[in-house]
Amino acid sequence: MPGLDFLQDELDDYRKRGIYNKVKVVSGEQLPTCIVDGRKVVNLSSNNYLGLATHPKLKKAMIEATEKWGVGAGAVRPIIGTMEIHVELDKKLAAFKKVESALVFVAGIAANRGVIQAVLSNQRNKDEEGQYVVISDELNHASIIDGVRLTKAKRAIYKHCDMTDLARVLEEVKSAPRIMIITDGVFSMDGDIAPLDKIYELAKKYGAITMVDDAHGEGVLGKNGRGTVDHFNLHGKWDIDMGTLSKALGCLGGYIAGSKNLTEYLIHQARPFLFSTAHPPGVAAACIAALEVLDEEPERHKQMWDNSQFFKEGLTKIGFNTGRSQTPITPIIIGDEAKAMEFSRKLYEEGVLGVGIIFPTVARGTARVRTIVTATHTRKELEFALDKFEKVGKIMGII
Repeated sequence: MPGLDFLQDELDDYRKRGIYNKVKVVSGEQLPTCIVDGRKVVNLSSNNYLGLATHPKLKKAMIEATEKWGVGAGAVRPIIGTMEIHVELDKKLAAFKKVESALVFVAGIAANRGVIQAVLSNQRNKDEEGQYVVISDELNHASIIDGVRLTKAKRAIYKHCDMTDLARVLEEVKSAPRIMIITDGVFSMDGDIAPLDKIYELAKKYGAITMVDDAHGEGVLGKNGRGTVDHFNLHGKWDIDMGTLSKALGCLGGYIAGSKNLTEYLIHQARPFLFSTAHPPGVAAACIAALEVLDEEPERHKQMWDNSQFFKEGLTKIGFNTGRSQTPITPIIIGDEAKAMEFSRKLYEEGVLGVGIIFPTVARGTARVRTIVTATHTRKELEFALDKFEKVGKIMGII
């Protein structure tokens, strides 16, 4: 029997097409300039937007909580895995997000899968589930797509951030007993922002549930990084806010913020919550410390935006296509997959880490090198990176 012999053919094909990728290894801390696979590089690929992954307050909180509570929770939260530190984190998140309640999951992908499946299920009338409709932006994150696939709901896609097309879809499915609109807050590959205010108005008109995946809006948009819902001042209007603790907050995990009824329902029905061991207490404590830093050090938020503007303007001046970015996520659109990966490799050789992104992460013909600028990058580091982008871009004929 051939078994898994086909995998060699697939890997050989990746190499032939010039898109084979080896996982990179960082030596030391996640810093703006770090050692990756033995080479010193300016790191433009980290989600550590505010530099909190190495913040002294977070380190101290994790160490102290580990000494007090131990290294592991020992069980899933619904059984005996919920410690006081987990309850405190839930409450801190709810206060930060200005909602009634929040519930932490082990990861953002788990939060998305858990809430989508739970909200689009009907335990009392299973037949009705097939009549529900979930409406998704065409560029939504893979974890949203996975969550939708776990449901029996009918699926509809609207053109990226196109409110006319969203209205068309809503009109077509308006008779469904339950309708849910899902969008990213900040789109992870393009860096543009979903128009939550306009989505809310359409949802209100058609009686639809609203959900945002704010993984890349958390810590980036809104007052002190409160996210996209705060950015559009939709507190008390938006139904489901999924956030992550793994990016701008520098730690690990995901969460759902919303009404008390929502989180209580998820405790009973969200499978990733029911069947995943709770966070190590040290991680929960570091997450709490991160929320405190967001309010205590607003200058980090400002510096991130100042750095982002400087770098984005530099790339545009050089002549690169940065797409529709509105945030610190700035893609350099190349188009050809092999060329994008070669561009990334040459940048690395010059001392800049910008990872190539190809299909299926982005659509065919839109391959790119994605960059993320953080609060802790220095102007000197960004100028160095811009010089290398220009050098490699000219050598390859991209600019």
